[in-house]
Amino acid sequence: MSATWNFNLLITPLLASLAISATFAILLLLKSIIDFSHTGPAIRNEVSRHYSLYVSYALSRLTLWCLVLLFWMAIIGNLPYIALQIINSTEPSWFAVFCFASAGILIITILQFIHYLLHQPSSLMMSSHYKMTRLYPLWRLLSVSRIRWLRAAAISTVVLPIILAIMTLYGRGDIGGAFEFGAISLLICAPYLWATWQPCVRFSQAVKSQTPNILMIGSDTLRADRLGVNGNKRPLTPYLDALSKRSTTFTNCYVPVARTAPSLVSLFTGTWPQQHGVFTNFMSDDQTDLEVTTTAECMNRNGYETVTISDWAGSDFGKFTFGFRHVDVPSDQWNIKYLIRQGPKDIRLFLSLFTHNRFGKAFLPEIYYMAGTPLTSELGRTTRKWISKFAQQEQPFFLNVFMATTHPPFGSEYPYYDCFSQSDYVGESKFAMSRLTDPFEIIRSQREPKEAFDLDQILDLYDGSVRNFDDEVRRIMHHLKACKLLDNTIVVIYSDHGMDLFEHGTWGQGNSAIGDASARIPLIIFDPRREGRGTDSRIVRSIDVLPTLMELADLETLENIEGRSLVPYLDGNIEDMNLAGYFETGEWLATPPGTHPEHITYPDLLELLEVPDKNSGTLAIKKKYRKTVIKARDRMIRKGRWKLVRLALKSEPLYQLFDMHADPQCNHDVSLKNPDIVAHLANELQWWITSNAKTSEVYRAPADNCQ
Repeated sequence: MSATWNFNLLITPLLASLAISATFAILLLLKSIIDFSHTGPAIRNEVSRHYSLYVSYALSRLTLWCLVLLFWMAIIGNLPYIALQIINSTEPSWFAVFCFASAGILIITILQFIHYLLHQPSSLMMSSHYKMTRLYPLWRLLSVSRIRWLRAAAISTVVLPIILAIMTLYGRGDIGGAFEFGAISLLICAPYLWATWQPCVRFSQAVKSQTPNILMIGSDTLRADRLGVNGNKRPLTPYLDALSKRSTTFTNCYVPVARTAPSLVSLFTGTWPQQHGVFTNFMSDDQTDLEVTTTAECMNRNGYETVTISDWAGSDFGKFTFGFRHVDVPSDQWNIKYLIRQGPKDIRLFLSLFTHNRFGKAFLPEIYYMAGTPLTSELGRTTRKWISKFAQQEQPFFLNVFMATTHPPFGSEYPYYDCFSQSDYVGESKFAMSRLTDPFEIIRSQREPKEAFDLDQILDLYDGSVRNFDDEVRRIMHHLKACKLLDNTIVVIYSDHGMDLFEHGTWGQGNSAIGDASARIPLIIFDPRREGRGTDSRIVRSIDVLPTLMELADLETLENIEGRSLVPYLDGNIEDMNLAGYFETGEWLATPPGTHPEHITYPDLLELLEVPDKNSGTLAIKKKYRKTVIKARDRMIRKGRWKLVRLALKSEPLYQLFDMHADPQCNHDVSLKNPDIVAHLANELQWWITSNAKTSEVYRAPADNCQ
């Protein structure tokens, strides 16, 4: 064997690495096919046949990426062996290169697995067939420092032999060989460095703009009652509570529908669903072109740089024409082709260990943006990067960031999922709410009563997610201040809706119109040019945000906006505008427990959906059920101290009245004692249901297919 570097040293390791990685990739594919599962709803046979080739394409694509990753890990495993051959001037052994390649795959996979088991275990749950309870003993052994030491030890076993080999070649006078081997080693390691590199977000000195900037920070499914300023006793929102003292916090802000798409469209257009026409998450392609003016379009016309960023929860910002000039969000989550590309659980579980980074976002976004795995830290860093960029320009900005931090299954990052949980809890929901990784599981769980859930643990997980969001807002706001932009930036903290957690017999988003858990959201408006008014308990609506921002930015008010500017409240005007909050339930995944026996119903979600355009793959509610879904909605009006609920029964509506001052939990119907109030509010509610309705034929037509 020559004492100098020779490219022949790479041939045997390369061939062995390719062989072992191909073997593992094929075995993983076979295991995935045998235990086949997919995200999203089941589809009918004729639709399945249409997408059979697409399924093959998706599996081939995922398998190819598995092969690439496995091959890279095998080569990494063989680098120290090649270095040892250089040092000892020996010939490579086929048996040894197979062993080192396998060791590289095994060690790197284990390191990635334990990293996610500690830092983001919900990402494992979302793609796993297996009980997470089996991993609890391993999880208890993990810590941030131990994982760092293990990672450092693994890196050392690769780097130190390479350095010694380079020094050996240099000492033998083979300077070119030393350079070549070092360059090849660096090239092999470069993908890891690129994928995991997170550059520090630099502070930039702000260029002053005369026009105020606008920053909106939202979290999906954030309940209003989780803020300390709204009465919560747990230390969930210390920063938001402090910010509230310098802001105006509206404690009774209502959304029209507790579903992401219609709620966000209402918030960013200042119009009710009856006008903008988006009444469900499941809108077909021809229904996604908004015909009403949006906040971003207003800002574009007035010289703002408009940006929206989000994780999987905010795909609607890309699906609907919100008008942002820069959109950094995933593809529509309710698309059968997108869901097929995510692949079966086994292959997805492996890939998810390596795609929570720049590589995943660039090449496997379907897994990077996996539903159930919030990207809170990543979104926070991206937000701070945009703020630094904006600080260097005179143009005002309108930046919206929307996070899935508080969305079910409440799988927050380390250490938040463990902040409030009981240390002795050993059930299935230790890291995130269990039984939400499969569409059939979700539908089954929707029917189950409170007793079927570890509710205390679920509430603890949710509270940890809220604290996670609070800390991320704090980091963003501190960066805004460091960039000298805080004094000229209006900040809005919001949500799209809350969530019922069995307050009225059911869980989920918008399944009940009786309580406020889904209908009410936190709304904090910080304007550095105005004195903070603290909390304001008057009724406001999410549709009031757009006209408020227009007036705060001194921009021309748009026509056809149905919201009202809240600037009088921000300025300390004590006169009540006597606004009415309206709300209607969303489409059920399955009929919730405790539903009135005469209630209008419709099939479960799997039967409710279709793929009207198989080329695009967008999931939508079947046309024959659209009227029924609308007519089956329970509705509510909140005005002053009174809340009137309208239950959609088959014969005629059933009205219930609640005194929110005396009975904020809505446990006692007082409609019989107050018939005049019921009649008055019922007329207002009926006006809201039918007037100026873009979908008036749906809202007014008699329900068909009622079961």
